[in-house]
This record gives sequence, C-alpha cells and structure tokens, in this order.
Amino acid sequence: MRQVAEALADARRGDQTAFADLVRHHQGMVFGLAYNFLRDRALAEELAQEVFLHLYRSLTQIESPEHLSFWLRKVTGHRCIDYTRRHKHDARVSVDDLPDQPCEFRESDPLMSEMLKKLVATLPERPRMILALRYQEDLDPAEIAEVLSMPVNTVKSHLRRSLAMLREKVSRSLGEVEV
Repeated sequence: MRQVAEALADARRGDQTAFADLVRHHQGMVFGLAYNFLRDRALAEELAQEVFLHLYRSLTQIESPEHLSFWLRKVTGHRCIDYTRRHKHDARVSVDDLPDQPCEFRESDPLMSEMLKKLVATLPERPRMILALRYQEDLDPAEIAEVLSMPVNTVKSHLRRSLAMLREKVSRSLGEVEV
C-alpha cells in the first residue's frame, strides 16, 4: 500500500483507488472503536461505513495524515455517542445481569474480561467513549479533549469517576476480592 500522505493527496484529487487505500489503512481503528463502544458487530460495521462515506464527502477538509486520524476518531466518537442517544430505549446491560458468585481473578480470565466489557457498557455515552479513546486508542487526556471538543480537566474527571465506578462495580460483583 502506498504511503498515507500520498494516498490522501491522490484521493483528494479524485483517485478512487487511493481512497480505498485510506479506508483499508484506517478501517481497523474506526471499526474497533465503534465495536468496543456499541458492542454490536453489525452496528459497528454500519457506523464505520457512515464514517467513511462522510470522509469521502469531506476529503477536501483533511490537511494531513495526522489530521485524518484525528478526524476519523472524532467523527467515529461523535457518531457512536449520537447513535446511543437516539436509541436510549434499546436494552442495556444491567449490573444485575452479571454473575452473582465471586470468581477467582486471573490475568487471562475470559469471564473477567467479558464482565469488564459488560460493566463498561453500563457507563453513560461520553465517559464510555473517553475510556475507549484512552485505553483502546491509547490517547492521552489532552488528545481526547481535542477529539471530543471538551476541556482536558473534564476528560480527566470523567476518567477518574468512570474508573472509580468500575472498581466499585467489580468489587460488588466479585464479593470482597480487592481489585
């Protein structure tokens, strides 16, 4: 595959193959962010398609490969949050759906991993997206603030509160095991 900068320049001039290269290069990030937020493969695929369609229509606004990555994260994040706000009536995972029996925590415990995913899914939209950008995309709070157009201190507050809520929920779910 050609370099992202070259593909971006060619795509801006109307080269369809170059645009396809851009999509291939970034589809994992866009789909992964959407999937980990929505927890539904079909919805994540649909949302990723919408994001790339929006990119196609907005190519002239993209200034560099770095701007492209930033733009894709921002649009994906906002689309995920918008989707969940429009579909609030849909079923959500409840803490009550988690196992009642304490289980032993092991580093590679698939049940713990699934439980954490369910717990993260119980968080409100914006804090959930902030956690996804922080721990999935490995963005620092300043970068998250820029992507979501919010103050850095607000991002840090959401991170602190979300992690505290998750710790409390995990402790309740696991009994007296300290996490």
